[in-house]
Amino acid sequence: MKNKTVNLIQIDWQGPFKIEDLHLLNDISHDYGIYQIYGKHIVYGKDVLLYIGKADFQTIGNRISQENWWDTNDSNHLKIYAGRLAGEKTPDEEQWSYEIDLAEKLLINVHKPAYNSKSLSSIPVEIQDVHITS
Repeated sequence: MKNKTVNLIQIDWQGPFKIEDLHLLNDISHDYGIYQIYGKHIVYGKDVLLYIGKADFQTIGNRISQENWWDTNDSNHLKIYAGRLAGEKTPDEEQWSYEIDLAEKLLINVHKPAYNSKSLSSIPVEIQDVHITS
């Protein structure tokens, strides 16, 4: 019997932040990882998970500011949660980026946010042995 390797990724979540607080998520020493955006959806109602994204080669604040969240009809009520990878040691940049990518794929697949629908057509093989802790 072959032993499976489980990839355990620890994420520390902070928030909520408002859209005007993005400058608080621009510290180049640690503001990388996963982010979640909650707000109003025409079908699902208010304060629902709308989107999960990643920021691995730019800060979370920088990445979100490139998207069109200001153009939503409820931009004053959006809530942003920042998830930073944590653990016993800081991996090198390549491993860090890989783990951020895995975490994003798994979270999108599990939670199925409305604005991530194009990422939901299949379960990527690489996330089958990934576990996330908070």
